[in-house]
Amino acid sequence: MNLQPFLAELHRRDVRLTADGDRLRCKAPAGVLTAGLRDQLLERKSEILALLRSAEAVALQPQAVVPLQPRGRRTPVFAVPGHYGDVFSYRALARRLGDDQPFFGLQPPGLDGASAPMTRVEDLVAYFAAQILAMQPAGPLIIAGHCAGGAIALELAQQLSRRGANVRLLVLLACPFPTYYGVLPQLKQAAVQQVERIGRHARALAQLSFAQARQYFTSKLSRLQGQRDAARAALADPVLVRRAAVSRATVAAIRRYTPVSYAGRASLILPNRAWLRSGAEPMRWRSVAPQAEHCFGPDDCNPDLLLMEPDAGPIADLLRQCAER
Repeated sequence: MNLQPFLAELHRRDVRLTADGDRLRCKAPAGVLTAGLRDQLLERKSEILALLRSAEAVALQPQAVVPLQPRGRRTPVFAVPGHYGDVFSYRALARRLGDDQPFFGLQPPGLDGASAPMTRVEDLVAYFAAQILAMQPAGPLIIAGHCAGGAIALELAQQLSRRGANVRLLVLLACPFPTYYGVLPQLKQAAVQQVERIGRHARALAQLSFAQARQYFTSKLSRLQGQRDAARAALADPVLVRRAAVSRATVAAIRRYTPVSYAGRASLILPNRAWLRSGAEPMRWRSVAPQAEHCFGPDDCNPDLLLMEPDAGPIADLLRQCAER
């Protein structure tokens, strides 16, 4: 008898097995453990112990694959979140894709309080790939990434392909090219945002009376104080502290990562046409993914919020069209 039918028979008879070091512990109702069953347990002891230890190791391992919508017959999507690692940012998109589209988020280590964030893209991807292949050994599958998750999704598609999985499509959702996360580009981006912020305030003040300007300043100072209070509160929230640690580790990993050429099919879903001219340089993805197609979301789509309503619907339509082409 194979091991699985034998274990199923033990389960039917309410026989419970546990591993205690090199010993196999057995708990059963009176009279159930016949001499024949005892002999088989003794004969299969090492095989059963190995299976129990493997199951225990899997149970203790942090789980990367989070089912956001596990049902359906379409090619499953495995999606890398942005730098904070929040897989639930994909909830609205998964819901919009419908009940026939399996959708799984990939949660990085470091958010559970029991593991540390990973600081190399290749290591993080190996962690994701092992758990995806345990679920879907050969594919087919779709790999997606949002924002900073784009570089990780690219490497994941490559590693899975090298290991024999059928990656039907790589989807990059508002993903800046990895060089965007370098120190100098980030400083430049911060400077540009500061200049834009000063310009908005100057234009607003130019249209106000003295009393209105004073009220404007009071409102802005109150808002700034609220942001500072929220930042101090975040330092005491363990969940937010862990998210910040994952964010720092992810950005540092992407800064050290050099993407290599990917021969598979890819789709760039850009939030809007204006984003082509941004510092994100999204079309540079074609330098490593020559087959990449591109499409645009609504004109007013915010790249940071495109996974949320109201843009989740149009973005889901674009993803579905890319998958069906």
